[in-house]
Amino acid sequence: MSGLCGWLAHGGSVTENLHLAQQMAAPLGRFDSSGVHASAGGKSAVAVAARDGSAHIYQKEGLLASVWGRARFVEPRLAELAHAEGIAKTLADNWRERGEQTFASLTGSFCCCILDENTNEAALAIDRMGTYPLSYQIAAGGLVFGSSADAINLHPLIKTEIAPQSLYNYVYFHMVPGPDTIYQGQKRLLPGECLVYRKGRVEVSQYWQMRFLEDEKRPFQELKQDFLDVLHAGVREVVGDQEVGAFLSGGTDSSTIAGLLGEVTGKPARTYSIGFDASGYDEMEYARIAARHFATRHQEYYVTPDDIVTAIPQVAAIFDQPFGNSSAIPAYYCASMAKADGLSMMLGGDGGDELFGGNVRYAKQHLFSLYEQVPTLLRKGIIEPLVFGFPGGAVLPPIRKARSYVEQASIPMPARTETYNLLERYGHREVFTPEFLDMVNPGYPADLLSETYHQGNARSLINRMLAFDRKFTLADNDLPKVAKACELAGMDVAFPLISDEIVAFSLRLEPHLKLKGTKLRYFFKEALRGFLPDDIIAKQKHGFGLPFGVWLQTHKPLQTLAADSLSDLKSRNIVRSNFIDKLLDQHLDEHAGYHGTMVWVLMMLEQWYKQR
Repeated sequence: MSGLCGWLAHGGSVTENLHLAQQMAAPLGRFDSSGVHASAGGKSAVAVAARDGSAHIYQKEGLLASVWGRARFVEPRLAELAHAEGIAKTLADNWRERGEQTFASLTGSFCCCILDENTNEAALAIDRMGTYPLSYQIAAGGLVFGSSADAINLHPLIKTEIAPQSLYNYVYFHMVPGPDTIYQGQKRLLPGECLVYRKGRVEVSQYWQMRFLEDEKRPFQELKQDFLDVLHAGVREVVGDQEVGAFLSGGTDSSTIAGLLGEVTGKPARTYSIGFDASGYDEMEYARIAARHFATRHQEYYVTPDDIVTAIPQVAAIFDQPFGNSSAIPAYYCASMAKADGLSMMLGGDGGDELFGGNVRYAKQHLFSLYEQVPTLLRKGIIEPLVFGFPGGAVLPPIRKARSYVEQASIPMPARTETYNLLERYGHREVFTPEFLDMVNPGYPADLLSETYHQGNARSLINRMLAFDRKFTLADNDLPKVAKACELAGMDVAFPLISDEIVAFSLRLEPHLKLKGTKLRYFFKEALRGFLPDDIIAKQKHGFGLPFGVWLQTHKPLQTLAADSLSDLKSRNIVRSNFIDKLLDQHLDEHAGYHGTMVWVLMMLEQWYKQR
């Protein structure tokens, strides 16, 4: 993945600063052949570990500017200057003229920094979808930052104290959601945010927001043509003249990318798929359908339980904080196939669901929202007394289903999305030790969910959920999952379906074209009908889910690794010992797939502790 790091308002000689910056950048490029580009002054330094073409540094008279990624300027005048003089110099000059407003003119996937020793000011920003991460910490009157905590923590002013609340949040969400990180006092920029450091103080603001235009009506054929144009442009932009590969799960997004890649390059796309020899988990059939349809140069690999045992410590180590999404493992093996083929970049299909309405929960929440439209008098006076007062209703399937529907539909959004949350189901007092709970706020995750959900400008339920998932599903989960898995394999990754142009198109699309009744991503599928195979359009969503709980029941080395990890976790006095024992001895036998998720989450927490 590479990355960017640096600091302001601390340092020794220029030589010493350069040496420290290079030390901090070392973890960012450890799994690939990235070069380290560094510049330093008397009180600041910046370094970028990245392949040629994605690292940009400018330095002049106490001003340092750096860009990591594939950024460009929207304004033609600035784009011309960037082409002639370099994007880092143009960014620095524009900063002097316009301050933080300069970030609104940037597009693409990137993170960047500007350090001004003359005024003791700094500015940081990341792209609109949060593709390139950037964290920061105030220390001894200065600012330290980096695209990974592994870089930040190497600065001598930084103390790496783990935040108990972030541990709680990890078990709740299976990742640590921004703006928090696992470390006390260390924060992360959210998508479309910029930070300005002045006079020892930090101000964080949004330079770009998702603003939905829900009333814009356009003919279908016009929409379709515009959509195809931005899809092709998104793939063409990231491919350039290099040879790249593509993840292919057989889903709508990855199949679309595979087809577009072949059209853009004029030759068969190189595609890679992962399978599992476990009933209900293997989707290779659909990947093969897409590969045949687009005549790709296709490769497959079946992940085994032994592969999981081998990869777990490596995957835990590559993340700079605990991360519990198990599909990072198959993503790693998929990227490794491409690496073995001599490629240096993969294309991921992530983001299509969160822009065009493809997640199953969108349809589910739509059904629940219908109950909100029933008049209160009818709900409270007739329906609920009838459903909950019916004799023997708890054992009659129709009444039991009606009760469940009313109970869930009566919960306001976004809390309704967490009715199946594992931690909520177990109960936090059953999972965590009393001593640990004394240090945290169990209500924080719900507050964070609510705050994020109500920030958007959308009127429709589907668009409110899409804006919500831009943060929790994409920036906090799926994008780092794929990026870190690729980093471990020594690969770069790009996500064409969340280009700024495609995002802008989705914001103007009428809500009912994203979710039509309970039909998911209606417009996306109809616009690509005839391009994608019919079987792909009709298939149910799945993905690279890992059959961990199933294999945990029979594979001895996996059982040993899980049991040893959870046994060691007991000594940290975070999770109750009796809960761990019950999880392994009883819950797994009751439902391996369901309870295996919590085993994975806790195991990866302990493995992260061991690898840090």
